[in-house]
Amino acid sequence: MLQKREKVLLLRTFQGRTLRIVREHYLRPSVPCHSPLCPQPAACRNDGKLLSSDVTHYMIPDWKVVQDYLEILEFPELKGIIFMQTACQTVQHQRGRRQYNKLRNLLKDARHDCILFANEFQQYCYLPRERGESMEKWQTRSIYNAAVWYYHHCQDRMPIVMVTEDEEAIQQYGSETEGVFVISFKNYLDNFWPDLKAAHELCDSILQSRRERENESQESHGKEYAEHLPLEVLEAGIKSGRYIQGILNVNKHRAQIEAFVRLQGASCKDSGLVSDILIHGMKARNRSIHGDVVVVELLPKNEWKGRTAALCENDSDDKASGDPPSEPMPTGRVVGILQKNWRDYVVTFPSKEEVQSQGKNAQKILVTPWDYRIPKIRISTQQAEALQDFRVVVRIDSWESTSVYPNGHFVRVLGRIGDLEGEIATILVENSISVVPFSEAQMCEMPVNTPGNPWKVSPEEERERKDLRETHLVFSIDPKGCEDVDDTLSVRTLANGSLELGVHIADVTHFVPPSSYIDTEARTRATTYYLADRRYDMLPSILSADLCSLLGGVDRSNKTLADSLDNANDPNDPIVNRLLRSMATQAMSNALYFSTGSCAEEEFHHYGLALDKYTHFTSPIRRYSDIVVHRLLMAAISKDKKMEIKDNLLSNKDLEELCRHINNRNRAAQHSQKQSTELFQCMYFKDKDPENEERCISDGVIYSIRTNGVLVFIPRFGIKGAAYLRNKDGLVISCGSDSRSEWKPGSLQRFQNKITSTTTGGESVTFHLFDHVTVRISVQASRCHSDTIRLEIISNKPYMIPDTELFQQSSLLLKSDLVKEVTRSVEEAQLAQEVKVNIIQEDYQKYCQTKGRSLYTLLEEIRDLALLDVSNSYVM
Repeated sequence: MLQKREKVLLLRTFQGRTLRIVREHYLRPSVPCHSPLCPQPAACRNDGKLLSSDVTHYMIPDWKVVQDYLEILEFPELKGIIFMQTACQTVQHQRGRRQYNKLRNLLKDARHDCILFANEFQQYCYLPRERGESMEKWQTRSIYNAAVWYYHHCQDRMPIVMVTEDEEAIQQYGSETEGVFVISFKNYLDNFWPDLKAAHELCDSILQSRRERENESQESHGKEYAEHLPLEVLEAGIKSGRYIQGILNVNKHRAQIEAFVRLQGASCKDSGLVSDILIHGMKARNRSIHGDVVVVELLPKNEWKGRTAALCENDSDDKASGDPPSEPMPTGRVVGILQKNWRDYVVTFPSKEEVQSQGKNAQKILVTPWDYRIPKIRISTQQAEALQDFRVVVRIDSWESTSVYPNGHFVRVLGRIGDLEGEIATILVENSISVVPFSEAQMCEMPVNTPGNPWKVSPEEERERKDLRETHLVFSIDPKGCEDVDDTLSVRTLANGSLELGVHIADVTHFVPPSSYIDTEARTRATTYYLADRRYDMLPSILSADLCSLLGGVDRSNKTLADSLDNANDPNDPIVNRLLRSMATQAMSNALYFSTGSCAEEEFHHYGLALDKYTHFTSPIRRYSDIVVHRLLMAAISKDKKMEIKDNLLSNKDLEELCRHINNRNRAAQHSQKQSTELFQCMYFKDKDPENEERCISDGVIYSIRTNGVLVFIPRFGIKGAAYLRNKDGLVISCGSDSRSEWKPGSLQRFQNKITSTTTGGESVTFHLFDHVTVRISVQASRCHSDTIRLEIISNKPYMIPDTELFQQSSLLLKSDLVKEVTRSVEEAQLAQEVKVNIIQEDYQKYCQTKGRSLYTLLEEIRDLALLDVSNSYVM
């Protein structure tokens, strides 16, 4: 029987009124315990994942341990972990959705022996918060009470170890209940996992970082930032209209100066604002990081500022890019953070000289994130000098109001700066893409299909399906070598002479049951990730390239627009039509997945395809959205199994959350593909001399006009980038009678379809949209960030190359060749390095006479001794 409790919250509005909020809370006598020792498995409904029976104890981390040591709890060696609902909710509220999703994925992963126990819904575990009790004390008390109940529920057969960082709790509960032990996390690792070296090192790093933060806080005499307002004040302020909620987006071209808050939720409708809110400067940002859900207070109108003009290659990264200095816009300051977007960040350690310049304590250093939009992070380490040539992953722990920078700790090394594999790993981490191999448990769910044991449709399954192989002509339209083949076409002649055309999609859901291990993994990945030189599949290759691979389909993911683009064709310049199509696509917002239960029907339309209703369903081997649609279709058309199938369907709320996740993963897939392509382009040009190498000079087409430059497309290599017409010294481009460019004092004047550069001497040159120009390609190297392609207009005339066939080749083919050449160069460099190492080792084996110090080293030491001033050593 359910027991109803009520939670009463008293909130004070800014009008002075007290708002009483009552929330119902239902308790149950039994909730899933997921233990093999459960005396009542039917009552607990222990479906799905169970704890391992091969453990000596269960470990229950409290809320603070889950927050601070989650990456250690991810170690697969740690087994028998029970995450309490109270701890998980604290992570969600204090560390944000990204960290919470990391925890949820850990719980779902079959490779990790851990479960979630819903202690706040269990009748005998739930504890109401006492009057005057702090939230932290209540959380620790609740988790301990649940640990005691769990021990007795398992009939006292399995010791429970609760780990906490609360010294008072260790003293209070340490010996209160026989069989339930309460110790610190450090002591837990020392006593139960003494040989897990990596976990100990990570734990020491986190503890050292925490101690230094506490010392800083005690020693600090002033605050760098204002304190964030309490959550209840923020919520009341949003409701009253005093504060506005939104997502912080930092301008990567002006990361220290400019950020914008894009309105979210009720704030978007109730504020009356029609634009983003400008956050000017780091002080106004108040310790919020790109992607955080923040609460903003508007400044008085006389303090509003305008956007800063910038030139960039992609409008989607920065709405202000290329715009002229705008009129003052709504400007505000961050007063609180509702949801932190903290994640793993790839950083670069400072050089030896920079470490020395950072101050007296060289063990405590500032590392620079790969992402321009993230501030420098302060970490404690003794390995700064050894790691200065590597890309490293760190995680932010906190950002105190007394500190200029956030504090974090070292997690792991990715690879050397500039190495292909290290840079690819950086792109994956920055986009939160996990590409670990499919686990043994997941692969065990897959069908077997080998030459000796080929997979066949079972007779029972064959009877339930319609066989078209004898009655229809079934065929493929994809070229040879296509791997993602998941649909086919069929055709037959009807009795009346008409033709029936059928589209058939592989039934991937037959092999991916809901809530199975492989379904959980596919749902987490959400899509197949395509990089420039590789891909990471959503499903194992036994499905994606074998059993469920039939044929690939094409969307066609608006006819009027297509006709218009077909007509906008210059027979003398085929590049223009390609550019127009690309620009038309970029101008549209990406289509998003949504649950039909969350939107009005008039909002269902797909603009790009000019359709009132549109969904994906043709590629379930590479899109999880298609798997969801297949399950919905199966539920709609099934008869005998209708109730069984409907039990596995998601609620509207769960479907909304899944849509947000899939949309997020799709954006990550697009970003990673773009970044990997840019990586290969930079690696291709990095070692080439832009002054003398023929490939570094190419024809370019202007496809966008900006305030201080133009955006140029290089057909030969498929490169898009910015070309400045005004340099950092304020000089503007000038082209003489020979059409060669040079920099001179002057000014720029921008029009809708052209831009004119005029020198102080009266010379002028105009660049029009779709003009062909000669461009020099070089690489702007960066140690801390990604390298970027730099384009420089060296002539206002087209570049005429000797081989006209090269100009006519598609950029897609050339980009493929570019990737192959870079890959070949990397492999050759690795091989040469291996040969060099082998030669050195062989020479050492051949000529070395002793394993001790060489004669050369000994002579060098004697020489150094001879140069020492030893006169003071003999003073009596």
